[in-house]
Amino acid sequence: MNTYLRYSLLLATAVSCGGFVFGFDASVISGAIGLVAVEFGLGAWEQGMIVSAPTLGATLAALFAGRLADQIGRKRVLIITAWLYLIAGVWSCLATSFATLALARFIGGIAFASLILAPMYIAEISPAKHRGKFVSINQLNIMLGFSAAYFVNYLILDAARSGAGASFGLSSDGHAWRWMLGAEIIPSAIFLVLLYFIPESPRWLFLKGKEQQARQVLERVVEPEARAAQMAEIQKHVAGKQQDLRNQLRTLFGPRLRKVLAIGLIVGILQQATGVNAIYFYAPTIFEQSGIGTNAAFAQAIWVGVINVVFTLISMMAIDRFGRKPLLLVGLAGVVLSMGLCGYGFATATYQLTSEKIATMAPEVDRIKLAALQGVAYNSDVEFKRALAGALGEADSQAHQAELIKAAVTMNPTLILTGILGFVASFALSLGPVMWVLLSEIFPNHMRGLAISTVGFINSGVSFLVQLVFPWELATIGSAATFLIYGAFALVGLVLVHVMVEETKGRSLEQIEDRLTLPPH
Repeated sequence: MNTYLRYSLLLATAVSCGGFVFGFDASVISGAIGLVAVEFGLGAWEQGMIVSAPTLGATLAALFAGRLADQIGRKRVLIITAWLYLIAGVWSCLATSFATLALARFIGGIAFASLILAPMYIAEISPAKHRGKFVSINQLNIMLGFSAAYFVNYLILDAARSGAGASFGLSSDGHAWRWMLGAEIIPSAIFLVLLYFIPESPRWLFLKGKEQQARQVLERVVEPEARAAQMAEIQKHVAGKQQDLRNQLRTLFGPRLRKVLAIGLIVGILQQATGVNAIYFYAPTIFEQSGIGTNAAFAQAIWVGVINVVFTLISMMAIDRFGRKPLLLVGLAGVVLSMGLCGYGFATATYQLTSEKIATMAPEVDRIKLAALQGVAYNSDVEFKRALAGALGEADSQAHQAELIKAAVTMNPTLILTGILGFVASFALSLGPVMWVLLSEIFPNHMRGLAISTVGFINSGVSFLVQLVFPWELATIGSAATFLIYGAFALVGLVLVHVMVEETKGRSLEQIEDRLTLPPH
């Protein structure tokens, strides 16, 4: 690897550390939400709000992040996001109520703008033939963050329940969730420090007329023999392209960019509509529904992180060789099959409490009240949960739900584990990294910030709805229907990607612009 490629790789790695913080922030709540719900007495909608509050913040941030990055630079906005991650981590672990925790996580969600900005920055400093891999480093770091969060959650919960963490205030489950959420402070601080050592994007510098600074950056990331041609190509595509917001919006929604905007919106909506963040953020909850118990559910969630990392690495190796579209098609087909498997597994489950099972319940469970359910068979998780709530009350039913489902359910939990891990593998191979690579490539340089903000806003909005509604879906329509809905979205997406998406591998950003956009009038 030559000096220029090595420096580009270092920059991509530093900026993509924000992906690690995002992944950690996003998935650490999967282990904390059950404990938070018990401590603050939260219902399904309140749990959904705690989990989805960051995405609501991200939805708001998406409206402004790209435009702000076009105005003041990619680097400055990335630094702002790092500070927000740090503040949110401190505030979350010190929260004293549902409202303060939701607000802290909302503020952290504003920092999710790094998801928009990092691919944009990396694409603008990467050589064309390595751009897919380099942009995918951000997705790899997201997956590493997910894995780290699942692992940290498991260790903290194990320390709390074994008594090993008593000297740190981890007696039973009491404050375990505070340690889980507070662990984010460390990667946030590292990300913040690294950002102060990166240069600004050379394409943004050219766009702002700062040619000397832009040339200095390009001299470090582009080989000498290709430097003059690339500088000329960039200058040609940014010349006279400065526009005010009204004209930019007119251009973005006009006929010239209609095709690339449609591609961006299809992939952006599809990435979230297939339920990825419901599965990532509620992984232990999903595994509990299969009757394996809380500890085993947390342990299985670690596998979600491991599979994520492995298949993201495979995607990174394949994306510049086989292209973006083939990975999307293969991954979406895998999502359809995986969600179908999960739906079938839950649809065939039955629930029945016997006298022997009731006798083994923890002392905190009111066995006299449970006696009314003894011997009654239920054909869906919704029916069983409603019966539990009627017998024990909402609070006690929720507090002991995992134990009660484990005692009553008859199903094949291996089907659920296989389906969830199959989904994770398929997503990590395709929609996870490929969406951000595509978004960083298909829009013209002078429109990239606003365009990615627009798609990011829609993407975050869909993600927020999926996370918010998921607890309600489990309680109201059941696990089987929920997963089949996600599979149906993936099937529709498979058709749309086949028809609409064009390949972009191996082309410079300027060549992609010439191919996918209509010439200006």
